[in-house]
Amino acid sequence: MTKVRDIASAIEEFAPRHLQESYDNAGLQVGDPDAEVSGVLLCLDVTEEILAEALTRECNLIVSHHPLIFHGLKDLTGSNPTQRIVIEAIKKGLSIYSAHTNLDSTWDGVSHEMARRLNITEITVLEPQPGDLKAGLGVVGNITPTPKIEFLRKIKDTFNVQALRYSSQSSALVIRRVALCGGSGASLIEAAVARKADIYITGDVKYHDFTSFGHEIIIADIGHYESELCSREILFRIIHGSYPELETYFSDTEINPIKIL
Repeated sequence: MTKVRDIASAIEEFAPRHLQESYDNAGLQVGDPDAEVSGVLLCLDVTEEILAEALTRECNLIVSHHPLIFHGLKDLTGSNPTQRIVIEAIKKGLSIYSAHTNLDSTWDGVSHEMARRLNITEITVLEPQPGDLKAGLGVVGNITPTPKIEFLRKIKDTFNVQALRYSSQSSALVIRRVALCGGSGASLIEAAVARKADIYITGDVKYHDFTSFGHEIIIADIGHYESELCSREILFRIIHGSYPELETYFSDTEINPIKIL
């Protein structure tokens, strides 16, 4: 019978824990590593609705991209959603595991999955970790030369973006070289410029990022949720590839917490 620690080992073989950023909290968040797994529910964020869905589907392991416990818990009184989820998970014998920035930084991780969907080739890591050119945040590569507006429309369609925010100052009319980073990647804009990308795709870009760098590179903010939802597909491939007999589901109740009117 597959145990929680078996799922964790499969994920960490693909995305080693040492690749996570110093501020992060990837790994087993709640539960017994020796518990037998009846089913796995995959999601981007662990919410109370997703916990209820896992219980309804008789899944006793939730695997998320974003950690449920990120800033730590000073008490456990049920005063906020995170605490209530932890309490209910422990009561019901449900485990919660997260693969976060280690899944971002590993080769074939989140940014690579985004690049694959945009048919980017000759991929290299945008900001490699020291001593390892195949690990790090973001990627950069090439595409068949494409008119700017056509490529922006492709980005919008590919990631189901409700409203694409992009910088208007760049004089580039054709896209040949693309850099991107899933999640909050504004800190890598200068790296994208240095790698001579025509466009940089990420989430959570501030107004002053657009004004400071928009004349040097096209910046496309597709949203945090939209850029990282593909993490579920990566996790599915890892788990299903190692344990094909195990029931593994994408959450049906997952929603983007940000709506655009």
